[in-house]
Amino acid sequence: MVSRRNFLIGGGIVGGGLILGLSLLPEHRRDSAAKYVIDNENESLLTTWLKIDKDNIITVYVPHSEMGQGVQTALPMMLAEELEADWNLVRMERAPGETEFANGTLAKGFLVGGMGVSIPIALDGIANYSTMALAELANLQITGGSTAIRFSGHYGMRIQGAAAKEMLLQAAANIWQVPLSELKAENSNIIHPKSNRTATYGELAQQASLMEIPSNPTLKDRSDYKIVGTSKPRFDIPAKIDGSLLYGADINLPDMKIAAVKTSPVFGAEVASYDDSKVSQMSGVRKVVKLPGAIAVVADGFWQAKQAVDELPVEFTETEYSHLNSKEIYQQYSDDLDKVDETGADDVITGNAPAVLAGSIRTIKSEYRVPFLAHSAMEPVNSTVWLKDDGSVEFWAGLQDALTAKAMLSELLQIPMDKVTAHHTAMGGAFGRRAATLNFLEQNALIAKDMKVPIKLIWTREEDMQQDYYRPAITSRFEAALDDNNEPVAWVNTYIGKNEPPEAAHIPYAIENQQIRFVDSKTPIPFGPWRSVAHSQHGFFTESFVDELANAANKDTYQFRRDLLKHSPRHLKVLDMVAQKADWTSKLPESWGRGIALQTSFQSVVAQVVEVSINNGKVKPERVVCVIDCGHAINPDNVTSQMESGIIYGMTAALYGDISIKDGRVQQSNFHDYEMLRMSESPVIETYIIESDAPLGGVGEPGTPAIAPALANAVYDATGNRVRTLPIKHYDFTYKPEAEQA
Repeated sequence: MVSRRNFLIGGGIVGGGLILGLSLLPEHRRDSAAKYVIDNENESLLTTWLKIDKDNIITVYVPHSEMGQGVQTALPMMLAEELEADWNLVRMERAPGETEFANGTLAKGFLVGGMGVSIPIALDGIANYSTMALAELANLQITGGSTAIRFSGHYGMRIQGAAAKEMLLQAAANIWQVPLSELKAENSNIIHPKSNRTATYGELAQQASLMEIPSNPTLKDRSDYKIVGTSKPRFDIPAKIDGSLLYGADINLPDMKIAAVKTSPVFGAEVASYDDSKVSQMSGVRKVVKLPGAIAVVADGFWQAKQAVDELPVEFTETEYSHLNSKEIYQQYSDDLDKVDETGADDVITGNAPAVLAGSIRTIKSEYRVPFLAHSAMEPVNSTVWLKDDGSVEFWAGLQDALTAKAMLSELLQIPMDKVTAHHTAMGGAFGRRAATLNFLEQNALIAKDMKVPIKLIWTREEDMQQDYYRPAITSRFEAALDDNNEPVAWVNTYIGKNEPPEAAHIPYAIENQQIRFVDSKTPIPFGPWRSVAHSQHGFFTESFVDELANAANKDTYQFRRDLLKHSPRHLKVLDMVAQKADWTSKLPESWGRGIALQTSFQSVVAQVVEVSINNGKVKPERVVCVIDCGHAINPDNVTSQMESGIIYGMTAALYGDISIKDGRVQQSNFHDYEMLRMSESPVIETYIIESDAPLGGVGEPGTPAIAPALANAVYDATGNRVRTLPIKHYDFTYKPEAEQA
């Protein structure tokens, strides 16, 4: 997803972005967007994301979905900071799923951050216009990849807040006929100290909204921040507490019918035959609809639809995958890894690792594996679609990218984009599932196509679990060499399937000779983005193997890492602080263990120490200490909560997560066989934030990658058993390691 967009955006800037940019001035876009958000003459849209009314209420339109990550509070904080706004007057609304609100700042972020393109100041305005045009072409409004703060916040909210402040200052200067230099913005007011005149932003907004929007406004220095860096209550919490927040499952429209589906349990199979004679007579049943690879029942209520679809006799076609199982997939991975010299591709090559290995007496080899994982969001996927008599369509859903969904429905139903209306709802979790993997919305659109009434499609938990776009299973092989001083001098890593982000398998450690390669291995299992994407797999692989090297070198695992990070003061500071806060050298109770891990993801550096106890062969996490350097914490309380969330999510996967395949189908169906970490099992979590001069990093995902290896390393410390295959629940730690049994 990111790679495609990087290509598109880079091509646009380098090969003709000038023409695109000049065709889309920000003022024109603002005026076009106003019809969606301006309700009366007392409101003025200063920029696409900023509205001010005459009562001095500031509304920030956030182009990102709220998934519990706090983005719809943090982004308004960044805009309000540059605007010099009174935070008590700031409100938030979700930006409409319309082309005018396509997120060009994401495009610019992918270009500058993802591709490392340097944009001269003189061309920055052109780049802004170009990336905006490209965002519209790509229907870019996605929430994911920990990009909201890094891209939309840095390149968008700050710029728009600062630009609006300059526009308000200029409006006051024009009205009062005073030099601009004599004015100051403060607490949602423009002040002229010499004459003691004051005007609220609301009084100046209308005139300011008629001005050109500055493309390069002056931004504040961090030392002058008053809002950013403080902990603000999240805008979404009150509605969640009182139950007024509207989720997709809450949608209720006049004449609405409910649909339930039965999708082929075998990947790639189609409906061969079905007999609807019985279920068509059941109470409340309105229609049986055949879909690609599935059957749907439309009824007056969900229970009626579910009962009918459960009783509906359906035969599915046989496919080449009808006998596929997990063992065969992992054997395929092994076979393909054996062929890396013929079919593989390079990821990182420094020095000559193979030659160093060949000449070394002391080498260490290991192979690691992680399974497929489901997203298992609290709210199963659902949507409501209404195809109207006038040829238009409206849909309601909690999505990470409503604009892309709108484009998808336009193409699927052959309806022009301007006749498709997206209605955002809240999401009961997503973790990547509600991004571009929208098979449930496609089904809903086809069901609703000839019904002429609103259709709400609700997947059962079982359907959600067995028809997911899964985090890929991966096998990763390692070989390393230690010199006479027990220092690593060669690192060779070969893994299955390169995924996003491309740097996930890279290590921060100073090992001169590195060879990291990958090989593709195709399976029919659909995969999609999962929290922290490829970092969730490679963090476990690399940080577990680093521990193995430390053990082989007979060195403390923290000190071993520390010695390899002397060239990277940022990583070293994070590592040192987590060891200090965890009291690394302190004595643990009997049958306890302690493990450490470090991972860089989404421009944030995170280190974690886990303490576990072993009781009757079972692992219980007792304590987690987490340190993050995300550059600057916009809302510190939210950073802490996101670390806690990411830790619990990653720990659940490490302990229990396993999607297994038998006879071409997913075996797990609900939380009885796809377990979650319960409150009684959850550890004490301590989070510490390091403020640094590093670029802004993400926080929604970086808490997840390091927890699995830290947990596995703690298990080794406690038991002497090395965990190389997840989940941990498959291990019995009542047995001693083979070396001790001998």
